[in-house]
Amino acid sequence: MDLAQKSDAEILAVATPIMDNLMDASTAIDYERHTRDFTERARSVLSEESLQSICEHYQSTKGFFAKREFVAAFRRPDSVAIVWRQQFTKQPGEFVAELILVQQGGKYLVDHVMVF
Repeated sequence: MDLAQKSDAEILAVATPIMDNLMDASTAIDYERHTRDFTERARSVLSEESLQSICEHYQSTKGFFAKREFVAAFRRPDSVAIVWRQQFTKQPGEFVAELILVQQGGKYLVDHVMVF
């Protein structure tokens, strides 16, 4: 995977717009846009109903996504895990946002994403 050979800045150039879209689409609870960069495996484990439930829950308890700060990129042979420090608008404190990117067919795709 060539992404694993890239610098943090190069990895972030790929990952940041993908994560921005994921967060914007989950704020809008837009399943199609949220999953547009998912692998088939990732899409198969997140139904439209599950996304709606997850989004409604975090929006009512934590608010919306606010500041996000890069922490680290963890390189693996066939994926890269990117971790950010995440804040919300309603709930104080720091949360972890993570994104697992893989390369399939010349495209970078999300194989896992979570904010906790």
